[in-house]
Amino acid sequence: MAERPYIVGNWKMNGTRAMLSEARAIDRAAQRYMKVEVAVAPPYTLIHAVHREAEQIGVGAQDCHAGPEGAHTGDINASMVADAGAKFVILGHSERRQDHGETNKLINEKIESALEAGLRVILCCGETLETRDAGDAETFVLRQLKSALASFEDPAERLTIAYEPIWAIGTGRTATTEDIAAMHGAIRELLDKTYGEEVSAQVRILYGGSVKPENAREILSTPEVGGALVGGASLTAESFLGIVVGASESDEA
Repeated sequence: MAERPYIVGNWKMNGTRAMLSEARAIDRAAQRYMKVEVAVAPPYTLIHAVHREAEQIGVGAQDCHAGPEGAHTGDINASMVADAGAKFVILGHSERRQDHGETNKLINEKIESALEAGLRVILCCGETLETRDAGDAETFVLRQLKSALASFEDPAERLTIAYEPIWAIGTGRTATTEDIAAMHGAIRELLDKTYGEEVSAQVRILYGGSVKPENAREILSTPEVGGALVGGASLTAESFLGIVVGASESDEA
């Protein structure tokens, strides 16, 4: 597994210029935790501003359109977010899949566009509670990933996977460490089979779903957990940095 934990804040549909002070505080504090890689994905409107503030943290986008420039009113393509200063893009998030009906096919097209624009990809996967209760969680998640992995010729440099059980996002519920370890282990096995163990070991698998300062160290100490994709707790420097500290402590354990 890649050595440095990767902690990524997904601000979702939150943030105006008033939040630049939080980004600045996160960036400055992250300089004290060099064993942890820290990044944030603000809304499109703040990518350039956060990029200008950032001396240490990475800056990314929460989504991108699958195609090049053209007659797509309101959409923003991969080249545009890269031009704004984004270095990565989050794709396949459950909220995009559920709220916008995004299919594996569309997500694959977005991946191709992002890679062509020089962006790294955080590829999300995760199951509903109904799927888990039916005993199909692992099959469902691996099917999501298999359809996307063919796009990555160099996953070690371009790919991060984020496992987010849908039933644990924004609900205050968190999967047990046993659940997390089992799913991350299954994802790692798929990566091993697809790319070989040497390349697979360089792809970090993040966990997302109600990660907070209180549970960060335990989650991040779980086998095959290479970091966290953080939602609500990333909106303030205080709570987000609590998770960064947890990552730093888990790395030392």
